[in-house]
Amino acid sequence: MSELVTVQITDHIADVRLNRPEKMNALSVSMFESITRVGQALAQDKSIRAIVLSGEGRGFCAGLDLANMTDPDFSAEPFGEGRGGFYPNFYQLPGYVWKKMPVPVICALHGVAYGGGFQIAMGADIRIAHPDSRLSVMEIKWGLIPDMSTSQTLRDLVRVDVAKELTFTGRVVGAEEALSLGLVTYLNENPREAALEMAATIAKRNPNAITYGKYLFDSTWHGDEYAGLKAEERLQAKVLKTPNQIEAVMSELEGRPANYEQRDVTTFDDIALD
Repeated sequence: MSELVTVQITDHIADVRLNRPEKMNALSVSMFESITRVGQALAQDKSIRAIVLSGEGRGFCAGLDLANMTDPDFSAEPFGEGRGGFYPNFYQLPGYVWKKMPVPVICALHGVAYGGGFQIAMGADIRIAHPDSRLSVMEIKWGLIPDMSTSQTLRDLVRVDVAKELTFTGRVVGAEEALSLGLVTYLNENPREAALEMAATIAKRNPNAITYGKYLFDSTWHGDEYAGLKAEERLQAKVLKTPNQIEAVMSELEGRPANYEQRDVTTFDDIALD
């Protein structure tokens, strides 16, 4: 049996692909486990500087595999031991693991990103979509609410009335509308190639500055003004005059590729501002 999620690491970039193409990368219980396991392992790898997340086959992810609903163990107690009561829980982790990743995550979308697939994509920092892509929250089709962390990701991208309308109707949004709403960052005929190119650009920058920059926005976007300004100062103090920051300056002045050390922190939990 092939791996449900494949990873290829080249030049500090992790190329992560959902790999269940015969099912449009639909989310089985094993897919949930595989996505989370891969994400958590990459977070621990300090050599990684950027991640590209995409799907094999005809689409990014068609959402929940309906076979889960007839799985006796799954359907009898979906929030049982090992699945609920902790946060992010078993179902939230496949999307939230990318939001909490200490490096940028670029999601390349093609075909469909429905339901759980939509929510995984929203956990990325940047989304590049093929012009023919189609997106939908879709859980309402099955009488459910979205519960794979989109309450904590979609709020950073669209107005609350837009989030509600998409959740209440479950309607399918085309790529052009998704761009206008803020669900995707931009469109490209070759989203995965564009994502890899962007990742390569990011990987050439000071990895500590990239990690702290992501943390700065994610930790202050909904905070008060004072906390945000304080975070800017404290994080910049962690970057200034460090070997990687000096290397950034010298490589620019000398017109050569930078030779950075790996990033300082493993996860955002390692960052202390006081």
